[in-house]
Amino acid sequence: MSLKALLETHHAPGRLDWIGLRAKRLAPLRSMLEALISEAGLEGDHGRPGKRAVTLIQAEHLPVIAALCGHEALPPEVLRRNLVISGINLSALRGREVTLGEARLRFTTVCAPCSRMEKALGQGGYNAMRGHGGWCAEVIHPGAIRIGDRLTPT
Repeated sequence: MSLKALLETHHAPGRLDWIGLRAKRLAPLRSMLEALISEAGLEGDHGRPGKRAVTLIQAEHLPVIAALCGHEALPPEVLRRNLVISGINLSALRGREVTLGEARLRFTTVCAPCSRMEKALGQGGYNAMRGHGGWCAEVIHPGAIRIGDRLTPT
């Protein structure tokens, strides 16, 4: 196989496991069963249009972050990302467009942790999230998303 073909081959599509919205910048996240993605990000979220409109994190990284912080488990809202995706390596999607439910997104940049993680996760929380903090995406085509939707590279 060529390198190009290897980079485009995934075991299976991803799955949307969790949706979180925050009405304003420092507000707690509310867990949702469905949401509408507009050009500015998830409706009801404080997002803005552009390359950081939606934030995604790998479900498989949550136990890693928890372990690195000395916790048994972490609920996704603590990590302040909009979407939790399982079953596909999000890092392998950098720069790629994906379909999620009715929406189309483009992965743009790493979603680096912020200093608030030190308070939320305890001492070392910022460093525990480094390399596991997820990705930012811009909205290419708005649409509805629901828990259980597939995330498929296009």
